[in-house]
Amino acid sequence: MHLFLQIHRDLPREAPGSSESTLKALAMIQSELPPSPSILDVGCGPGAQTVDLAKATGGRVTALDIHGPFLDDLRRRSRAAGVAERIEPVQESMFAMEFLDASFDLLWAEGSIYIFGFERGLVEWRHLLKSGGCFGLSELCWLTKNPPARARDFWEEQYPQMRSVDESLRIIRDLEYTLVGHFTLPERDWWEGYYGPLEKRIAELRSEHPDDPQWHEALAAEQEEIELLRACPGTYGYEFFVVRN
Repeated sequence: MHLFLQIHRDLPREAPGSSESTLKALAMIQSELPPSPSILDVGCGPGAQTVDLAKATGGRVTALDIHGPFLDDLRRRSRAAGVAERIEPVQESMFAMEFLDASFDLLWAEGSIYIFGFERGLVEWRHLLKSGGCFGLSELCWLTKNPPARARDFWEEQYPQMRSVDESLRIIRDLEYTLVGHFTLPERDWWEGYYGPLEKRIAELRSEHPDDPQWHEALAAEQEEIELLRACPGTYGYEFFVVRN
């Protein structure tokens, strides 16, 4: 974990995404939100989407992440964007949230709910939403019924709970959320905000630690994930779901 965090230090994002996709998802429900909505961004990472939410809604955002350096990145970003007074960073695990029931108009989880579990998060975090509140989340999904063996083998090891988009929609329906909309993140959201900067970092760290076997193993694992997307485009992706309580 120490090496993972060193590799991911100071990256713009910790999952595929973009301001365009954040705002596209938000636009689906923004007219339903009150002025200055209360928002919880779960697993906010370095906070690119946190700042976008604060700017676009005029609301107050509680930004939760367990890793302090990510929250430091968020603080710098929020000050630069002029929204620091409306963002409250909270260093806490998503497994130990103690917010009161019906505290938030909007829950947000971009690329983070997989840590907790897609279905579990939809069930256990629901009490945090006000009646009629909304939930925006992106989740890694299969985009084809018959993915290549290379992709299937990799993700069965890394994320065995991964489902298809239709299976995820079925869970949303069975839990009696109202689906507002969903869309697949474009491939550029993987490369411009996430894999591109990550691949640059991998190259830098390889040159800094050429003979360290632990670094070699950690960096090879990160590069393997990147190469998988190059080899199997369109096989899997992040699906953004927007639902109403």
